[in-house]
Amino acid sequence: MMQQYLGIKADHPNTLLFYRMGDFYELFFDDAKKASELLDITLTTRGQSAGQPIPMCGVPFHAVDSYLAKLTAGGKSVAICEQIGDPASSRGPVERKVQRIVTPGTLTEDALIDDNRESILMALVPAVSDSLPTGVAWLNLSTSEYRIAEPNSNRDLKTLLERIRPSEILLPEGHDLDMPGVTLTSLEPERFDSSLGQRALLAQFSVSSLDGFGLGGCTVGLGAAAAVLRYAQEAQCQSLPFLTTVSLHADDRVIVIDGPTRRNLEIDTRLDGSGTNNTLFGVINHCATPMGTRLLREWLHGPLTDQIEIGHRHDVIEAILETRSSEQFATYLRPIGDMHRIITRTGLGTASPRD
Repeated sequence: MMQQYLGIKADHPNTLLFYRMGDFYELFFDDAKKASELLDITLTTRGQSAGQPIPMCGVPFHAVDSYLAKLTAGGKSVAICEQIGDPASSRGPVERKVQRIVTPGTLTEDALIDDNRESILMALVPAVSDSLPTGVAWLNLSTSEYRIAEPNSNRDLKTLLERIRPSEILLPEGHDLDMPGVTLTSLEPERFDSSLGQRALLAQFSVSSLDGFGLGGCTVGLGAAAAVLRYAQEAQCQSLPFLTTVSLHADDRVIVIDGPTRRNLEIDTRLDGSGTNNTLFGVINHCATPMGTRLLREWLHGPLTDQIEIGHRHDVIEAILETRSSEQFATYLRPIGDMHRIITRTGLGTASPRD
């Protein structure tokens, strides 16, 4: 059994491995020591290796979500290894396989992420000189939003990061980024190659050209997009067939707000970081569904510049106020579940009967 565990662990050296044994997920060696400290659970031993007791700890299967939520909130990734063989017919250890890698940027389960927060995975290809752009791509699995950008300056990059606020950022090995509170994941540089990225996107969307997506002039952004796509596919252990489009991010649709201004405006976070109370978002958020709450937050962080679109929004608000129908709408909307995440889980094959 330990031989099987070590073989699976070798394929996932940088993640905690939850190894299913009956009604528990067990962790061994350094994983057990880390998890024991992070989760405040008892560290025990099982057998010996090289004459030394093997550290071990475990969490119950039925309560695993609460432990995963705590680990991902702390920036940790977890490989979930399930029993896929039949214990009754197995000779030796039951066959096991990693069925999912839970990372901070690829969450879709309600138990692992707040209703009013997005789990966004981003990749960056640093600019090789001041005159060349940075490659940026991000994916929100919950909404299938998949975008590419190529900011031309460090200031533009910082502004974009402040607006998108990713949960996890993928970087080529040897590069770093000052983003407190965001998980940084280093990957092999070849994962960010633009030529390989273009081929990966063509294969994903079954097309012969990316011009139809508006990406004909993209270079380093394609490498970032490919890194995001492959990482998400590996995390979900599938090809993500429901992901059928990608778009080029356009800054001219919204007012550009730099980081210090955004923080001082207290749009959705108090200056002292204590929460949303008495922020703009906290005062006006009366949304009846999680989807509406997240959309409101997105709109507040990206005020429109298009006067026609602004007018359309005002017309809708005026109609609701004149008919005094907001409470009636809310009555119908409140029972609706989080459709964005439910649809994603259905596409991933992880939807529950409750969904």
